[in-house]
Amino acid sequence: MGTTYAYIRVSTKEQHEDRQKIAMLEYGISPERIILDRQSGKNFMRPGYQALVEKLQPEDTLVIKSIDRLGRNYSDILEQWRIITKEKQAAIIVLDMPLLCSKRDRTNLTDTLIADIVLQLLSYVAETERTFIRQRQAEGIAAARARGQRFGRPKMQRPAEFETLKTHYERGDISARKAAEILGISHTSFLKWIKN
Repeated sequence: MGTTYAYIRVSTKEQHEDRQKIAMLEYGISPERIILDRQSGKNFMRPGYQALVEKLQPEDTLVIKSIDRLGRNYSDILEQWRIITKEKQAAIIVLDMPLLCSKRDRTNLTDTLIADIVLQLLSYVAETERTFIRQRQAEGIAAARARGQRFGRPKMQRPAEFETLKTHYERGDISARKAAEILGISHTSFLKWIKN
């Protein structure tokens, strides 16, 4: 019969996997068989995914919410699909696209043709969306910079006591750590300020 696993992926730590997790639990997958990666879909070098593919056996089933949760690179998605369904002889179910279910009668050439065409189309769409995300992000950053917005942490203002403590440090009267403690900063920041 085989074991059924679920794979969930979110791109960043700020994103939540709740929607995908609920779908998997409703499908009947036990929580210990749900594998999660918090990583970009640009490639398949994800620890959870790699461990999952390693443990897949013939007759097992991998369930994903949508094709873009598997990945966002067209050729890589097709290659991983081939590895799972052909080499591992496991099945894949895409909840948002039942037509892609590889558990269907694969001896039926029409079913196979339709599933392969839909897979290629959806893989293309996933990669195109990744390209658009990067483009929108770059455009947003450029627009923000044009408005004068700065990125990163603002430079820390040196307290008035810095010059006095710098003099004492240079004379050897006080350590960098003690001076930094008085200023309320890290000793590495204090040393950087000394160099600059």
